[in-house]
Amino acid sequence: MVTASHNPPDDNGYKVYLGGDDAGSQIVAPADGEIAAHIQRVADAGDVRLLPRSDAYELAGEDVVDAYVAATAAVAPAPFGVQEMRWVYTAMHGVGWETFSRVVKSAGSPAPRIVDAQRDPDPTFRTVAFPNPEEPGAMDLAVARAREADAEFIIANDPDADRLAVAIPDAAVDGGWRRLTGNEVGLLLGWRAARAAQGAPGASLACSLVSSPGLGAVAERYGLDFHETLTGFKWISRAPGMVFGFEEALGYLVNPETVRDKDGISAAVALLGLAAEARVNGSGIAGLLAELGAEIGHFASGQVSVRVDDLSVISGTMASLRAEPPTSFGSRAVASAEDLAAGDTGVPAGDVLRYRLDDGSRVIVRPSGTEPKLKVYIDARGESTEAAASAVADLESAVRELLSERR
Repeated sequence: MVTASHNPPDDNGYKVYLGGDDAGSQIVAPADGEIAAHIQRVADAGDVRLLPRSDAYELAGEDVVDAYVAATAAVAPAPFGVQEMRWVYTAMHGVGWETFSRVVKSAGSPAPRIVDAQRDPDPTFRTVAFPNPEEPGAMDLAVARAREADAEFIIANDPDADRLAVAIPDAAVDGGWRRLTGNEVGLLLGWRAARAAQGAPGASLACSLVSSPGLGAVAERYGLDFHETLTGFKWISRAPGMVFGFEEALGYLVNPETVRDKDGISAAVALLGLAAEARVNGSGIAGLLAELGAEIGHFASGQVSVRVDDLSVISGTMASLRAEPPTSFGSRAVASAEDLAAGDTGVPAGDVLRYRLDDGSRVIVRPSGTEPKLKVYIDARGESTEAAASAVADLESAVRELLSERR
């Protein structure tokens, strides 16, 4: 699969998926290393030249798209009585709309109000500074359209439509609209999957180890297994018995029998199903979040990212944290510290440091896999949404102070 999404042009590349034991997941070792080694042998030999275009390939037929549309629409057929549901969709100048519109129609859901300026593919991404719905300002046009339409929620895909962003009205924030965090969406979709899979032998929920531990609480509540993996869906998709998987960076795997990777279109359909059911019951997405918090506890998350010009700053900071592990973050003492580089923590080895604090909070530090950043993930649980959010804010301040000392 040739891919670009919102990455810089130099990062364009391709992903490889295999059948057999991989069951459609993206490749991991040793296949990735074998491909890289073959490319390197050609480069080392200097035998890089233009050749006639190979004809050793097959073009997938439209029947593949038709099958995907049918399978994805079946994820969440619209319940009766939701045709008046008002919602906004943006493809963020990407490829999502053509396929997603077919899925929405097939599922019987009401058509969205569209951000017309961002509907069709446009490699210049002319209306946004950076075409990632996580970035500040990226959803401004969608919010303006939602105000105009008096919408109940916004759904956004990123340009290659493998991520999903959701925003809801919230009078307590500037502008009156709030984008849900990836963890909030992940917990809602995981809750949906857990209720459907309750009682199924071996069924499990899975997420990356930097995603909300709330998914583990959902799994426990419904008697399902739970797996934490390294970041990336090549790992999440391999969790035994997985019926749902997610990572906090807006990636969700809701239909593993059809797509064993994050997929923003099937995730959007699942979210539409949740919103429609809530509407029938006189509630909405905000009400679902409150209901979930009352059931499993209130989880909040935060992130501190430090961008550097010199990558040695990142390796130096990680080395400092390993040589002299912190004993506290602000007023919260560290109860346990784990270095996942050794690979003896139940997940494959990775350059990750995990701290569990005495109040149940968690801090995870790792270098970004795609950008020159050191990333710190913070999770807390509280008796209320406000208590959990306050704990996260305190920890963010403590993390910034610690990193400034270690750089």
